[in-house]
Amino acid sequence: MIFEVNMDRQREHVIVRTSTIGIVTNLLLVAFKMFVGLVSNSIAVILDAVNNLSDALSSVVTIIGAKLGARQPDRKHPLGYGRIEYLSSMTVAALVLYAGITSLVESVKKIIEPETADYSAVSIVIISVAIAVKLVLGMYVKRQGRKVNSGALVASGSDALFDAVLSASVLASAVIYLVWGISLEAYVGVVISGFIIKAGFEMMMETLNDLIGKREDPDTVRELKRIICGTEEVLGAYDVVLFNYGPDRNYGSVHIELPDNLSVSEVDRITRHVQQNVLAETGIMLTGISVYSHNTSNDEASVMRDNVQKKVMAHEWALQMHGFYVDAVLKTIRFDVVVSFDVDRKEAVSTICGEVKELYPDYEVTVVPDADVTDLEGAGSREEKK
Repeated sequence: MIFEVNMDRQREHVIVRTSTIGIVTNLLLVAFKMFVGLVSNSIAVILDAVNNLSDALSSVVTIIGAKLGARQPDRKHPLGYGRIEYLSSMTVAALVLYAGITSLVESVKKIIEPETADYSAVSIVIISVAIAVKLVLGMYVKRQGRKVNSGALVASGSDALFDAVLSASVLASAVIYLVWGISLEAYVGVVISGFIIKAGFEMMMETLNDLIGKREDPDTVRELKRIICGTEEVLGAYDVVLFNYGPDRNYGSVHIELPDNLSVSEVDRITRHVQQNVLAETGIMLTGISVYSHNTSNDEASVMRDNVQKKVMAHEWALQMHGFYVDAVLKTIRFDVVVSFDVDRKEAVSTICGEVKELYPDYEVTVVPDADVTDLEGAGSREEKK
């Protein structure tokens, strides 16, 4: 617990320090660009300055989110406050969208009522320096964000790199005006606004996905299964579900398949061992480990499993079958089937139950339809069909 608290504090320190650097840098850029924009009467440069101001405000929001999100769990919020960081990311996205829409309105006004810009050599130099500063700042912030798994910092870093590209377009329009006398100010402003709005929308959707809950990374799921199946008695790992309560605060549940001749104490030992291994190697706390039993004393069960599996996996919408168990005394067959989202789950269960009953009419059949939470269909993983 002490280790986790120290890690949280270290992470918070990195986010606050990086965001503070971003605030100071962006405010300096705002001052320089606003001066250049007003002196040269350039709407594009002024809008670029406004964009930098929104970046500074975003960094302030990121600091507030990191401070609040680092609060320790309490009675009211036993899993901590980590998800507050997603709300701060949402606020950052809203600020970016606002800046983009405001810039678009001002640019359109300048197209309707054009004003001639007047660039100087000093203006060109300042814009060029600003581009270099934004490139360095963007790479630094993005690297720090990935280091501490901060979505808000990564977004800010990406936005800074994008700003460098936009500033380059402003510089290009200034050069074109100085060389050929063609004013593209307002039109460049419209383009910049469009890109800002697009970036804000994408940031908003990414944060919404985090809040709503999205499919886990297949590599993460595969790594979890590798660790779990590394325990000698574990015959398989299925139905991995992860719950996120903020960056680096992940909980999960899983079904593991074990021989049916183990005692309760042995199962307890194995599940605790699995839980400790997963936590140590990935930082994910498995709060729930359910058990499927695997037939060890019924030789006929293996044949029955093969027959049922062949029948089930003949359907394209059946992505995986697992947890198969036969109780010869009670005359029951039970198993789970991962079903594609393209088919009605009730109809799928009804179809499978009917087909298995035809194979083994004396048995009661129980089928549990599982959702395709680990993207078996997208990965093309239907090993059981082979």
